[in-house]
Amino acid sequence: MAALLARLCRGAPGLRAARLPFAAAAAPPLRRPSAPPGPLRPLSFSASELVRAAPVPLQPYLRLMRLHQPAGTWLLYLPCTWSIGLAAEPGCLPDWHMLSLFGLGAVLMRGAGCTINDMWDRDYDRKVARTASRPLAAGDISTLQSFVFLGGQLSLALCVLLCLNYYSIILGAASLSLVVTYPLMKRITYWPQLVLGLTFNWGALLGWSAIRGSCEWSVCLPLYLAGVMWTLVYDTIYAHQDKRDDIVIGVKSTALQFNKDTKQWLSGFSLAMLLSLCMAGMNCDQTFPYYSAVAAVGAHLAHQIYTLDIDKPEDCWKKFASNRTVGVLLFIGIALGNLWKQKDLKNGKEPLENR
Repeated sequence: MAALLARLCRGAPGLRAARLPFAAAAAPPLRRPSAPPGPLRPLSFSASELVRAAPVPLQPYLRLMRLHQPAGTWLLYLPCTWSIGLAAEPGCLPDWHMLSLFGLGAVLMRGAGCTINDMWDRDYDRKVARTASRPLAAGDISTLQSFVFLGGQLSLALCVLLCLNYYSIILGAASLSLVVTYPLMKRITYWPQLVLGLTFNWGALLGWSAIRGSCEWSVCLPLYLAGVMWTLVYDTIYAHQDKRDDIVIGVKSTALQFNKDTKQWLSGFSLAMLLSLCMAGMNCDQTFPYYSAVAAVGAHLAHQIYTLDIDKPEDCWKKFASNRTVGVLLFIGIALGNLWKQKDLKNGKEPLENR
């Protein structure tokens, strides 16, 4: 009996074989459920993503000209837009062709300036954590290659400059000495940010002359001074990122010069910037939207300085990068203020160029 039960439980071979097709049809093999698809990664058109998407041999050159960090290009370009905007005819928007031309020039000249800076500083850059990965410091490209690349950038920048009038060509060429010597200033003086300001804001002179044929110094000089003061604000903040490394390797900066008094100095520079902007505006008959933008710039700078933590590099970078907003606010105010002038013309007020 026990043997019979055991055989029935096991089932006869013939019966098992007969049942297999039915079993297979009734119970298909189980599949492990697939994981739900993750969220699609949005397409990114940031400068850093575009540089990473470029061909690998080209990437070190794009990083050498800092295309992956466009904040500096904006800070070079925006004073040009202010000047072009102020020089526009009353009731008119800024010349978009000239804005585009200066935009291209800003990319090329900022790239050339960064290349020159890295050629001078490659030995220093290797000793600073934030700059050790730069192409020259890391050995991704040679000094000769960077020199040839610099020649290409300057040649293209010259082509842009030659699109301007003769006065502007001479004025623009005069800035090259500042571009070349600025990287040396950190070895000589605690005020390299001042020299950077003189260099970066040359467009405040050049933009006006490109539109009008020459500089109106009563407007251009206060605008240029405002830009220099602005650079002293944002680049002092920037320099606080590297102050510990700068002390070790013997590099000077306003961050080290001002130290714990940084906020007082930045407040003074900001006030000088605002007063200079007001003077430039008064000398070219600017209107309510312009002065509203100047007030907004003052509020933005006050917030930057009040909330700044000079001992946190990430906060210094955040505050530095936010200065693009300062420049854009002022440009919008200039454009709207110039459109507002049309109302003054209807009321019989004489424009600057007819006096």
